[in-house]
Amino acid sequence: MSRRAQIESLLEDDPRDVFLMYALANELAKEGDYDKAAAAFDRVLVEHPEYVPAYFRKGQFLAAEGDPDAAREIVTRGIEVAIRVGDDHAAGEMTAFLEML
Repeated sequence: MSRRAQIESLLEDDPRDVFLMYALANELAKEGDYDKAAAAFDRVLVEHPEYVPAYFRKGQFLAAEGDPDAAREIVTRGIEVAIRVGDDHAAGEMTAFLEML
């Protein structure tokens, strides 16, 4: 069974598990399925808007897919969320990433 299939199976048991949702988005990104990966990241951000890693990873994904403007937008939102929830480390990493775009 592939990693993606394992994650999907686990999500059937617990469809709101943020880590599993995030893991699925990452697997889809690794597989190069742009539409499904973007939708999976969006689902994480809609259902768990304070899950900071999803903003950074979606920004990296968008930048790698050739959409730096969308990457800037999502990372900027992620920085705001990270500051609001007190995750200074993530805010710093995303700020450095944003400066490279």
